[in-house]
Amino acid sequence: MKDATRGIFNALFWRYPELASCEKDIWEVFSFLLRAFQSGKKLLVCGNGGSAADSEHIVGELMKSFKIPRPLPKEDAFALRQKYPVDGAYLASHLQRGLKAIALTSNTTLITAYGNDVAADMAFAQQVYAYGEPGDVLLGISTSGNAANVNNALKTASAFGMAAVGLCKASGGEMLTLCDVCIRVPEEETYAVQELHLPVCHALCAAIENECFA
Repeated sequence: MKDATRGIFNALFWRYPELASCEKDIWEVFSFLLRAFQSGKKLLVCGNGGSAADSEHIVGELMKSFKIPRPLPKEDAFALRQKYPVDGAYLASHLQRGLKAIALTSNTTLITAYGNDVAADMAFAQQVYAYGEPGDVLLGISTSGNAANVNNALKTASAFGMAAVGLCKASGGEMLTLCDVCIRVPEEETYAVQELHLPVCHALCAAIENECFA
C-alpha cells in the first residue's frame, strides 16, 4: 500500500476521531473495493433518499478524476489520434481513466416500472442480478440498516458471488446479517449518520484512486 493512501485514512481518523470505532471495517471495505477494481470488476451502489444521493456521489468520484489526474494510457491516446486525425487529440485529452461503478438509483424508468409492475422493494435487486458478476462489489447504504430494497439487493449479491458491503448507523439492523463487512458509524439520528457517511465515502474514493492511478 502506498504511503499516501495510509495518509488519506490517517487524515480521516484525525479529522473525525469518532470514526475510530469503525476503523477496522473501513479498512476491510477498502480492501474489498481495491481487490475488485484491480481485478477489472465493478462496484454497484444503492440507497434511498440521502443515501441515494450518496450512491451517485460515490460513482461520480470513481468514474472521473477525484483528487489526482487520470490521463489515458499512451496506447489509448494514440489509437484515438490514429482513428480521428482531426478530433483525436481533443478526445484523448478530455477522456480520463475511470473505475467501473454504477449507481442503481439512477434509472428512474426502470425503478418506477419495476415498482409498478413487479415489486418496489426488488428494483435494486433486479439490477444487481442483471448487472452483477462474481467478484463485483455491492455497497448498500442505509442509515437504519433496514431498508428492504437495499437489503434485498445485498441478499441477491451474496447469492451470486458478489461481495456485499454496507454503510449504516451504529446499531445497524438487518443489514448486519447480510454483509461481508458493514461500516457502522457512531451515530443514530439520520442526519448525523449521513454527516459521517460522507467523509468515509470520500476517504474510500480517494484511497482507491491513489492506489489505482497515482
